[in-house]
Formats: sequence, structure tokens, C-alpha cells
Amino acid sequence: MKILAIIPARGGSKGLPGKNIRPLCGKPLIGWTIEQAKASRYITDIFVSTDSPEIAAVAEQFGINVPELRPGELASDTAPSSGFVVYTIEKLRKEGKEYDYVVLLEPTSPLREVEDIDRSVEILSAHPEADSIVGVCRAECTHPAFMVRCSEKGLLIPYQGDMQTIRRQDIGEAYYFEGTVYVTRPEAYLQKQTFYHDKTLPYIVPKSRAFEVDDLEDWFIIESILKNKLR
Repeated sequence: MKILAIIPARGGSKGLPGKNIRPLCGKPLIGWTIEQAKASRYITDIFVSTDSPEIAAVAEQFGINVPELRPGELASDTAPSSGFVVYTIEKLRKEGKEYDYVVLLEPTSPLREVEDIDRSVEILSAHPEADSIVGVCRAECTHPAFMVRCSEKGLLIPYQGDMQTIRRQDIGEAYYFEGTVYVTRPEAYLQKQTFYHDKTLPYIVPKSRAFEVDDLEDWFIIESILKNKLR
């Protein structure tokens, strides 16, 4: 199989400026994801999509050639996340490069294991009726049954159902999308321009690997987990 890994890394992070090249346990954040992609048994090509010369330079230090910077219209805060994926697939097609699968690996999920990448590819390839697979994590304390909102009078009301005390053991399973891994068949993505649709499989990730870097608090949590893991 020919499998493309796209690693998206904008330079304009608002929650934690410069996070993609910020040092995390001895290497830039994006370096963790590049090394995971390179260690995969299945990924044949790696494309770093960035609008930042600094991020491109770091990627090249990890052995990834960055042939161009992402066009500005695909790198703004309002640009749809599907834009750079479609652009990359079509750009490489024009160069004669066709792929069986496209894997999206976000640098903000450095806790993933190489096994997560490879198992996702294996699961999707074993299910021809599906077009994509995405990482999900089981919701526990964040289960909708435990959530509330504020009424117009400022009182708490249940997000769903009735206001009552519920035991975690008595509720059904629920999952939330997280960013460990996304895999799709290219043609399906070009048609639907999303990984999430009625032909999407779940790849269940444990909570210990599901943390994502959005802000400084996330960074400290992930840094602590990685330090203990490296010990």
C-alpha cells in the first residue's frame, strides 16, 4: 500500500504561541509526531503542511523535506480544516502520486503510540464498507449525563434528561472525538471533505494518550505524562 501522512502545523497558534516547535521533554513538539510517522510500518510518505518557515526548518532537522509553505488562505484562523488536506491530496496527484490511504497526524497529540497509527490503518483496510477511522476516547466524568447548563434565570438545568444523581456504572457508553489519529481513503475525503460521516469507524484511545495541547495547562499535563513514561 501507498500511504501518505499529513502533519499539519500552523505557525499562528493563539492558545499557546509557538507550540509546534516548543521544546517538550527534549525535542520540539512536532518532532514527536514526525518520529512516530517515520516509525510506522505502513506510512510511505510524510508531508508537513505549514505556513511557517521556522516550523519548516525544524521539520527538515528531523529529515522531512518541506517543498513549499501552505498558501495563506489555507492558514488563517477561519480557514476550514479540510482545505489543506484537499489541497495536499490534489497537489500530490498532479505530481503523479496516488495513495491508498491518507493519515492525518496532529502534532498536538504527542502521546500517541506508533501502534495507534498502524492499527488504525489495519482496521480500516479490513473494513471495505468504511471510508475513514478516527480516534475517540470514552467519556466518563464528561459524559453528557453529568452535564448541566444555565437557564435564562441562572439556574442549573440538565443538559439532557432529568436533574438527578446518576451512578457512572448505570449509564451507557459515550465517546468524544480526540486527535490521536485520522485515516481516510483519499477519494472519500475529496468527496465529503471530512473524516466524520456515516462510514467512519472508531479507534478507541485510552485517556492516558488522549490529551491534546490546546493551552499551557494541557502542556503541563502532557509533559508530566511523558516524563514518567520516559523514566
